Amino acid sequence: MSKTEMIRARVEPELKEEAEAVFDALCLTPTEAITLFYRQVAMHRGLPFELRVPNAATRKVLRDVRAGKGLSKRMSLEELKARFR
Repeated sequence: MSKTEMIRARVEPELKEEAEAVFDALCLTPTEAITLFYRQVAMHRGLPFELRVPNAATRKVLRDVRAGKGLSKRMSLEELKARFR
């Protein structure tokens, strides 16, 4: 077996749980998923997806959401269904 290196990273518990549920659905361990990501980074010589700097309008929306401005209450599934009957 080849030598390996240890990677340690801190992520939000909710993000970890959501991501690992996806990995599980794909029959991947977190280690296999991270290895796939690293292989893609190496192959692309960069991130394997496009990153963009948000424009002014998007930045304003992000700031407002983080500050709790302009948010509305979410509807439950039942409320949504009733609304469109």
